[in-house]
Amino acid sequence: MPEPTKKEDWTLVEPPPGEEQAKQNANSQLSILFVEKPQGGTVKVGEDITFIAKVQAEDLLRKPTIKWFKGKWMDLASKAGKHLQLKESFERHSRVYTFEMQIIKAKENFAGNYRCEVTYKDKFDSCSFDLEVRESTGTTPNIDIRSAFKRREVKQQEEEPQVDVWELLKNAKPSEYEKIAFQYGITDLRGMLKRLKRMRREEKKSAAFAKILDPAYQVDKGGRVRFVVELADPKLEVKWYKNGQEIRPSTKYIFEHKGCQRILFINNCQMTDDSEYYVTAGDEKCSTELFVREPPIMVTKQLEDTTAYCGERVELECEVSEDDANVKWFKNGEEIIPGPKSRYRIRVEGKKHILIIEGATKADSAEYSVMTTGGQSSAKLTVDLKPLKVLTPLTDQTVNLGKEICLKCEISENIPGKWTKNGLPVQESDRLKVVHKGRIHKLVIANALTEDEGDYVFAPDAYNITLPAKVHVIDPPKIILDGLDADNTVTVIAGNKLRLEIPISGEPPPKAMWSRADKAIMEGSGRIRTESYPDSSTLVIDVAERDDSGVYHINLKNEAGEAHASIKVKVVDFPDPPVAPTVTEVGDDWCIMNWEPPAYDGGSPILGYFIERKKKQSSRWMRLNFDLCKETTFEPKKMIEGVAYEVRIFAVNAIGISKPSMPSRPFVPLAVTSPPTLLTVDSVTDTTVTMRWRPPDHIGAAGLDGYVLEYCFEGTEDWIVANKDLIDKTKFTITGLPTDAKIFVRVKAVNAAGASEPKYYSQPILVKEVIEPPKIRIPRHLKQTYIRRVGEAVNLVIPFQGKPRPELTWKKDGAEIDKNQINIRNSETDTIIFIRKAERSHSGKYDLQVKVDKFVETASIDIQIIDRPGPPQTVKIEDVWGENVALTWTPPKDDGNAAITGYTIQKADKKSMEWFTVIEHYHRTSATITELVIGNEYYFRVFSENMCGLSEDATMTKESAVIAKDGKIYKNPVYEDFDFSEAPMFTQPLVNTYAIAGYNATLNCSVRGNPKPKITWMKNKVAIVDDPRYRMFSNQGVCTLEIRKPSPYDGGTYCCKAVNDLGTVEIECKLEVKGGLSFCRLLLQGVPPNIIDSYLRDLHSSNPEEY
Repeated sequence: MPEPTKKEDWTLVEPPPGEEQAKQNANSQLSILFVEKPQGGTVKVGEDITFIAKVQAEDLLRKPTIKWFKGKWMDLASKAGKHLQLKESFERHSRVYTFEMQIIKAKENFAGNYRCEVTYKDKFDSCSFDLEVRESTGTTPNIDIRSAFKRREVKQQEEEPQVDVWELLKNAKPSEYEKIAFQYGITDLRGMLKRLKRMRREEKKSAAFAKILDPAYQVDKGGRVRFVVELADPKLEVKWYKNGQEIRPSTKYIFEHKGCQRILFINNCQMTDDSEYYVTAGDEKCSTELFVREPPIMVTKQLEDTTAYCGERVELECEVSEDDANVKWFKNGEEIIPGPKSRYRIRVEGKKHILIIEGATKADSAEYSVMTTGGQSSAKLTVDLKPLKVLTPLTDQTVNLGKEICLKCEISENIPGKWTKNGLPVQESDRLKVVHKGRIHKLVIANALTEDEGDYVFAPDAYNITLPAKVHVIDPPKIILDGLDADNTVTVIAGNKLRLEIPISGEPPPKAMWSRADKAIMEGSGRIRTESYPDSSTLVIDVAERDDSGVYHINLKNEAGEAHASIKVKVVDFPDPPVAPTVTEVGDDWCIMNWEPPAYDGGSPILGYFIERKKKQSSRWMRLNFDLCKETTFEPKKMIEGVAYEVRIFAVNAIGISKPSMPSRPFVPLAVTSPPTLLTVDSVTDTTVTMRWRPPDHIGAAGLDGYVLEYCFEGTEDWIVANKDLIDKTKFTITGLPTDAKIFVRVKAVNAAGASEPKYYSQPILVKEVIEPPKIRIPRHLKQTYIRRVGEAVNLVIPFQGKPRPELTWKKDGAEIDKNQINIRNSETDTIIFIRKAERSHSGKYDLQVKVDKFVETASIDIQIIDRPGPPQTVKIEDVWGENVALTWTPPKDDGNAAITGYTIQKADKKSMEWFTVIEHYHRTSATITELVIGNEYYFRVFSENMCGLSEDATMTKESAVIAKDGKIYKNPVYEDFDFSEAPMFTQPLVNTYAIAGYNATLNCSVRGNPKPKITWMKNKVAIVDDPRYRMFSNQGVCTLEIRKPSPYDGGTYCCKAVNDLGTVEIECKLEVKGGLSFCRLLLQGVPPNIIDSYLRDLHSSNPEEY
């Protein structure tokens, strides 16, 4: 296939500089996180500069993540130290995070382009700025001519133009593939070549696309790529795919429409985005390949020129930006390949790469270089022979702040040298002087400062000899509390992390000790711990608790002195829940509730309360107030009478809302009942009147607590309460009345809501007794013989009439009743005969006599107490023939005081003696047992039976019956094993379901099959796997899919698929999530969901154009 020659077929993602600058300007205008971006600046060598970025935290739940970069890839977080410090702070009132990058004593190589990136969940923002470092105009340093012209090649890592890797591979020879893969970080070279071969196929002309995608794109990791197609018909629907999976809009994938153009942006590209993409319009599609390039491996620490003597071990060391990176070494441009016979060894320690030469010789003097995918470095190795002696070495010094520092050494040769401090050249100034007299070299520093502390080295020129000395400047420690309030108070919300960083100073760096209540706080991994840094000490409380409030002390100590400070930490929290509210008054649809403030307000004043209510049998609480209730009393309204309710309280402070209180005791909105009905006179004596009435027609949800009976004498209006306490019966006797008086009577029904309207008796009642002859009313079931089993209770109630109260006499079989065995209880209207455990001796005829004055009435009741019968007296085997046995037996002696209703015959094989019933409810005293097994020997037994049941024991035959064999051969039947295997089958299908947005929804079905089928749930033909919004259950064949808090996006066609070895079966249903404003409004008004659904369907059918 011919290779394409047009450059336009291979598009690079990075635009030209002018376009890139325009995009950066546009991005700066659309900043979504920064409220203040760092600005570029200029600084002189040796001076300090600070860059500030501010992020608004109004809508953020936690601290955003910020990163500082130099150039494209260098993360400055690992470079923090003496020359670079990163700080952050949070202003609570304005809710703004402030991030600072401070560069201390800038150097010329600090100049360049810097970038600040801030991320929070799916939000991302970044900005770039430049730093220019100018030379100081103060003093002109002494210039060493030989050093100035000494050849030292350190290749600068300049920005190279963006290279199209696809184009390189396309035009390169196969022998160059490995080199290109190393240079541009291609890990899957074979996969790249296959994709390149697939791209070389000619694209067919498309009627749907006026302009198709470029064959390939490339982008650096973390960058942004833009795919553009142009449609011939702008009405066509366009879909984007990645490796065959449709792409949905998100913060990572952004779609744009511009006329006929359809654009896809992919933000923050990662290595997982390196794949094939294609777009479809109608039945046509066009595809492209995206290559995500790994960040180049940079050389962060250059090789240094080295001088050595013959026979010494030489190590050339460099550092790269990534651990275990692929690095190649060269000597005079020829690659060094280490091996068992080679004098060169390469050691890798993380980011460090070291070339080791054992026993250096003059032939090893050469230029050595190292190469990575993003840069290279070289240095010269010189192997010398002439030694140099040190007569007087440098000595370590400890100097007080402000005193003079004098470093002196003497060598055997009168040659110049260089002084360095911490690896950097020492620059002379008014305060720092370098003295060279013959073989003596001096470094004199007047008025020592803390910055003068460090490692000083004198290196004679042309020799690989260094004379080191350490200078230690001491200074008393100081604690800087400028960032705290006037009273040194720090406030933190409970549950949040407190990181209190206190700047400190002092030389040597002082040791910081934190304590609270005379208890030291140590460094480590505890919840409350300290962290020490050279210029600060930090108190860390991971998850702040209430008990963490208090005064914390910090003590600093070093050689020069001590410093002390106290800081007050205040932990604020949500308030405790109030105690359960009390309902003090209840109406028909309202109540009045009171409560006490919570015991703990969370360290912040209580702003108010929220009140919620629910039905007792429900689990759904409803908010009653949306404005805070400032008082500790509230009146809920619009409740349903007769329904039990509970209420609870939330306390609110500046931090948030407390947990709910315990629910109140259940209460019911109440209303009084209707008046009682049918008030009548039951009986009258010379001093009493007994009244009867019926309960009210309408009692209501509050129920009925009792009645109040009142009376007044004729001619007066003073109503007298007859009963002190409420009565729950509908009958009451008014006592203590004068004879021949006339009274009016009324009755009221009382419940928790109060007393009802009274029910009056229509006429006055004369208090005078009337004689009524006695009359016994025997219940219908007692007019026949009353039968009970032994041990059962006998409780007979016989009503009677007669006034005044009659005299009653009971007799059994003409004799007086023994009251120790039979209890007799009499009242004004009935008599009760009660036997707790009946015995057969209680059977007989009971006579009742009722007497009023000269009038007498009698009645009789027959009681029969029955028990199980005894077993038959004897059981005999009369005859045995063939497979039959003839049995006879005699009736039992004890029939249990009831007639024998039948017999039960059982047989048992002599071998097992397991009994089996052959005949039940048999009425005769002889029977023939048939179909016995030939060759077996049998015993038989017989139970007696009456209306109480079978006898407890049975009578067994003394002899056994042997069924003789007659030569027949019995063959056991052959049974085939039953096959229980079954293909999956749904016994209960899925049904179309409507759900409410924000409330959990479930889909249920049942399936059976053997072996147990594997269940898979799908939405719109896509399997649901590892999605936290769904939970799947399967129990005893019932399959459930729970959708947590669905949104309208969760609507669609859901499918349950069951698979086993015998087959596959699927079942589908549709889920529609309703969350419209009208639906929610109807639901809040208390309309049931099924009525809302019917209403919305009717509305949709009547006005389809509006919906």
